[in-house]
Amino acid sequence: MRLALAANEWRRTGRGLIATPFAEGAGFIKSDAGQARPDLQLHFVIGMVDDHARKLRLGYGFSCHVCVLRPKSRGEVGLYNADPQSAPRIDPHFLSHSDDLDLLVKGAKQTHAIMSAPALAKYRHRNLYPVDFNDDSAVAAQIRARADTIYHPVGTCRMGSDAMAVVDPQLRVHGLQALRVVDASVYPTLISGNTNAPTIMIAERAADWIRGVSGRPAR
Repeated sequence: MRLALAANEWRRTGRGLIATPFAEGAGFIKSDAGQARPDLQLHFVIGMVDDHARKLRLGYGFSCHVCVLRPKSRGEVGLYNADPQSAPRIDPHFLSHSDDLDLLVKGAKQTHAIMSAPALAKYRHRNLYPVDFNDDSAVAAQIRARADTIYHPVGTCRMGSDAMAVVDPQLRVHGLQALRVVDASVYPTLISGNTNAPTIMIAERAADWIRGVSGRPAR
């Protein structure tokens, strides 16, 4: 009933509970002062997001997630069989590089410190999953148990000229005619920011190449 009322309020006024994107805040931070640029990103969510929202939590709360911006772990995409209609075999190999886990431990501790700030005291009650943040091994165990995707996988058809590259600088598949790949899979490496806008840029550039347009003037 509350959801129906909120949906009706949003349709009428553009306001209310479902007028929010839920991830209402974000930040780029350094794991330590010696870093030349941020290596962690935070996402602040106005809700209790448990098991990547697969587990429903009733009531009020907030969450803050931390992710590694330039992970060193490398996944793989393969085939289960020769049927082109079958789903691919995807293994992201999360945390397969120890540096990623070490960085997430630092990020989780920084996130906990931010969420423990006095400014949030009147909104804060308890952690869903208490952990001793003075014990790095305990923090690492929680990360291994609960880490999940942040929806920015790239590079399975990466651009380049080496033997492992799939497409050339104009996104044409090596060794084939009239076939391009135009999506985030062509990134040679993962960028530090969100992938949406750069992927739109890649698509617009590919559209120009396909139409034979040299490029649009900058606006």
